[in-house]
Amino acid sequence: MTTAAATVPDNRPGRTRGSLLDWKFVLALAIVLVLLVISLLLGQYDLSQPDGREMFFTTRVPRSVALVLAGAAMAMSGLVMQMLTQNRFVEPTTTGTTEWAGLGLLFVMYFVPAATILQRMVGAVVFAFIGTMIFFLFLRRVSLRSSLIVPIIGIMLGAVVSSVSTFFALQADMLQQLGVWFAGSFTDIIRGQYEVLWAVLLVVVAVFFFADRLTVAGLGEDIATNVGVNYSLIVLIGTGLIAVATGIVTVVVGTLPFLGLIVPNIVSMIRGDDLRSNLPWVCLVGIGIVVICDLLGRLVIAPFEMPVSVILGIVGAVVFVALIVRQARRG
Repeated sequence: MTTAAATVPDNRPGRTRGSLLDWKFVLALAIVLVLLVISLLLGQYDLSQPDGREMFFTTRVPRSVALVLAGAAMAMSGLVMQMLTQNRFVEPTTTGTTEWAGLGLLFVMYFVPAATILQRMVGAVVFAFIGTMIFFLFLRRVSLRSSLIVPIIGIMLGAVVSSVSTFFALQADMLQQLGVWFAGSFTDIIRGQYEVLWAVLLVVVAVFFFADRLTVAGLGEDIATNVGVNYSLIVLIGTGLIAVATGIVTVVVGTLPFLGLIVPNIVSMIRGDDLRSNLPWVCLVGIGIVVICDLLGRLVIAPFEMPVSVILGIVGAVVFVALIVRQARRG
């Protein structure tokens, strides 16, 4: 997208991508695995009870798997979106994608009250795709002087869609359900209700497959076209991958605000902007942050739980402001 708001990937000296797998990655992987083990063992139910094993595989294993898949999916979505828009401040919750997915979910539940989770997922994905394309088309047609304006516009568009969803939910007496869907909590994740999240693994594989072309597309339409990359097609594919990941996570878990903003920026500041080599790190860091927030949510007001979205929202807002200040200082 050739807009004035575009920020060319930072390839300054000292920001090299490094090897794909090294001791740092192994160490980070070990830390995340330890966090997941803690997640499996932490809970109010006594696993020494006669039905402890059944409860373990019914609730705690699905919850931990959902943490992994949702964290990786949303962090990856933020990375792809930032690459395509050439803007550090965008991700599904700052572009309205999540709100569009919620509207699609509400639409399906209204017209098909007995909809299966697969049908709800399709509705969320379709609406997320439409909303993301609207945002991308807006960026292509409107020249913006500052990259800081882009997420503000996205948040405004998301607020409009959210207002429509709220009005629709009020009219249909579904406001409480809407609140539950957007809670962003892993509390209700049990066996039989999270399995569609496995589909995000296909999205990750697809991102790896198109990584080089997505990276070139991130340099802008002119450069991508000059090197023989079909820019419009790659943007369409990237949008589809973002929509699938966001739609699935929204249906199963809810909103995970700012995750796609925090993780790619942290990884990019350390490793540079190569999508292929950064993707494993982005997925791993995304998983780690979600697991930490989930553990905090279970401990802060135990035996009750605080939604992950609350903690992520606080952390994400702080990081978002810090990035804005950093960008302003750099001019």
